[in-house]
Amino acid sequence: LKLEMPTVNLEREVAVLATVPGVVQSLKRCAVTWQKLISGVLKEQLKKVPEGNGPLAEINLWRENNADLRALTEQMKLPEVQKVLEILQEAEPEFTGDLQIVLSDLKKHHMEAQDNAKFLSTLERHLKNLSTGRGVDVISSVIPSLLNALRLVWIMSRHYNKDARMVPFLERISWEISERVRRVVDLQTLFKQDTATAKKKITEAKHTLEQWKKCYFTTCIQVEESGSKRYWKFDVKSLFEKTDYMVSICQDLYDIFQVAEELQNIFIPELITVTENPKAVDELQREVNIVISPMEDLSFDPFRVENARDWAFVVEEFREDVVLGIVEQIFVQNLKDPPLYKNHPPVAGAISWSRSLSQRIRHTITLFQEEEELLSSGRGQEVQQIYLQVTKKMEEYEAQKYRQWRERAEHVIPLLLKDTLLALSSATDELVSIRKSVGFALNFSPEIQEIITEAKYMEQLGLAVPEMARYVALQEDKYLRYTNKLKVMLSRYHKLMEMMNEAEIKLLDHHVKELWRILKAGHKRLTWKSVGIGEFIVQCTQTIGRLELLVHQIHQISEDISSKLRSIESTNLFKFPHSENGDKCPGAKEFFDYIKCEQAKDVEQLVRKYSTIPQLLIEVERRVAYTNSGKSPKLASYYAYWENRIYQVLIQLIVKNLQAFNATILANVPLLQIEAVLSAPEITLQPNDSEIEKMTMQSIQDCVEVTKHFVRWMHGTCIECPPQHGRADEVVTFSFYSDVSQSPLVIEQAVLITQNIQKLLESLRKCLNQWNKYDQLWKSDKDAVLDRLAAEKPPCVVFDEHLQFYLTVTQEVTQWPLVKDEQFIRLQLAPLASAVQENAKSWMMSLGKLLNELAKEELLSLRDEIQVGVFSL
Repeated sequence: LKLEMPTVNLEREVAVLATVPGVVQSLKRCAVTWQKLISGVLKEQLKKVPEGNGPLAEINLWRENNADLRALTEQMKLPEVQKVLEILQEAEPEFTGDLQIVLSDLKKHHMEAQDNAKFLSTLERHLKNLSTGRGVDVISSVIPSLLNALRLVWIMSRHYNKDARMVPFLERISWEISERVRRVVDLQTLFKQDTATAKKKITEAKHTLEQWKKCYFTTCIQVEESGSKRYWKFDVKSLFEKTDYMVSICQDLYDIFQVAEELQNIFIPELITVTENPKAVDELQREVNIVISPMEDLSFDPFRVENARDWAFVVEEFREDVVLGIVEQIFVQNLKDPPLYKNHPPVAGAISWSRSLSQRIRHTITLFQEEEELLSSGRGQEVQQIYLQVTKKMEEYEAQKYRQWRERAEHVIPLLLKDTLLALSSATDELVSIRKSVGFALNFSPEIQEIITEAKYMEQLGLAVPEMARYVALQEDKYLRYTNKLKVMLSRYHKLMEMMNEAEIKLLDHHVKELWRILKAGHKRLTWKSVGIGEFIVQCTQTIGRLELLVHQIHQISEDISSKLRSIESTNLFKFPHSENGDKCPGAKEFFDYIKCEQAKDVEQLVRKYSTIPQLLIEVERRVAYTNSGKSPKLASYYAYWENRIYQVLIQLIVKNLQAFNATILANVPLLQIEAVLSAPEITLQPNDSEIEKMTMQSIQDCVEVTKHFVRWMHGTCIECPPQHGRADEVVTFSFYSDVSQSPLVIEQAVLITQNIQKLLESLRKCLNQWNKYDQLWKSDKDAVLDRLAAEKPPCVVFDEHLQFYLTVTQEVTQWPLVKDEQFIRLQLAPLASAVQENAKSWMMSLGKLLNELAKEELLSLRDEIQVGVFSL
């Protein structure tokens, strides 16, 4: 492929040549020629297909395409060609539009061909070994490395990372593997080789085909695990339908050679030497050869899927012709544990299995029975004797199996029918108490069903069935109906017992005991020969149904009570005030007063919910004891159960709220504010530490005392205890408070909050200690200092030093942060800072006044001296 070059002189500048009409026309004709040539090449390449079915053909195709397109691309890069394009672009830009499109297509297809040829070349060594390597063992060793290289191509290539490219290429590899295997397992030569060699070839071929599929799926997993977003989810049928079919053919061939190995040298050599009828021997020889090597004369290729039906017929025919020795071996090996047909019972199934083996060998021996001369020979007599021995063993085996079953059935059936309907499924033998752990189980022996099934199949086999077994078999539908209904009834019973907790079982003690009394009949009295089984099932079912309804009603009421308790337990007893703006927090007293006020509102709601619980329990009493007093002895334990539940809920209510309050204290969100003030001679908090700690403890106490509003019930009832009058007209109310306040969980949380408050106050105290650097402002005796200075009458520079110091203090204080947030407390430092400044200013005023007085005194003294001097003159 060579581009036609222009004949005009192109040595001048592009701008000059672009203005010469003759040059432009000549170059346009040349460009049109190039465009047609390139377009034709691209169209031709799109039509080309690989020459062959193997993967190497596809690699060769891309190499050829790459070579052709590279030749064109290199020519288009020549300086002369580039100058032609520049001239045409300068002269007639619209003319070069189509040419540029073609050149763009050339570049795109060249890059694709170059990329494909480069990446597929990495597979060439593996593919050559696949197509030309000797033996299937070479193929097996190539497959893993080949698929690994394909995985890298899939990940790195820009074109073979799509199904449209990779699937056809994998199909070519699959075709190559199948063809190599088919050439190795050549039936024309395979059956002429010794059995061991043939079996080895078949095994290796089968392994190669299986490895191809196994390695493919392993590579699929590796692609997915590599993090690539493009997985190998190809059409498995197109890749492995043929190789999977070939695997099954290899297995069939292996089975045939295995049988052939066992059949060889059975009787043919001996018959040839003794018979006087060569024609009969030849006939027998021909039949045996068909069994040993049925594939030598095949008129079709068994490895082709379209011949599957013909191959299946040949294999089935071979399997039907398996001879005496194999059958005898099967019989001996499986004598103790024979394979059974689906749904066959053990004994009848074993007899059926033995008879099927007997029928299979009968076909083989027929050849001997048809030829009297063969039967009269020594080997013929030997074969017939073996046949008779084998069939005798089978008949004895069948008779023994039948006799043992008959004796067992006649002995065990009366005993099994005396079993009670039900058995206890727990370790307890007597129904001494109501407990969830005691259950019932169906007491219908599986051996009865097995005897029934055996009896049916024994009749099909033509064997006599004992009267007792026949009677049981006729009752099969009745037994099946009874067992199904009993299973359903027992399932409902156990589900019902599981639904009830210990308190509900005690509550329904009478009803449960009544149900146990009825069930006891099935455990103690009724057997599988009894006539009242149906009535027993009906009575049990009705009793269970009534108890189910009652339990359902109680559960509805229990859920109402539990809902109220969940609402009580989830109540927030520490509601905090919200500041109107984000900067200002309420004071400590205001904060804790708000919490107490909100608690009072919540207590009203809690008590209202609590007071409705007795009414719900009275509803349970009405349904169970048919009274509505709230003090039924039958419900005493049930009242106690719910009172304990209430106690546990109140414990959780207090503990959870104290935990939430503690978390609030530790959180770095200010909710209240206090002030740092100067109370000479100390810097203190306002309110002070002890007051804050006292308010906190009072808030904890208020939270716990919420339980005082939950009045306890009188013993054995759900009626609240009336107030009791103690000493000096003291009124005592029995509530949950005394128990809740002593709970270790509550005490633990209260102590933890106290400790955290103390740590917080200690942290605030450390913050205040930083201001002690100014304590001389208020701790020093100002009058004494001033008197000393007045007496000493120091120079002005000393006063200046003091004044500068106090001025520095006043300025320094303004730089301190006036707000300190520590956990849930905001400390306002402005009052303290103001007090420090006022003290500093007070010192400055006092020093200034003293300085003024001393200066005035000096001035007066100086005046007097001047006057004395004047008068003396």
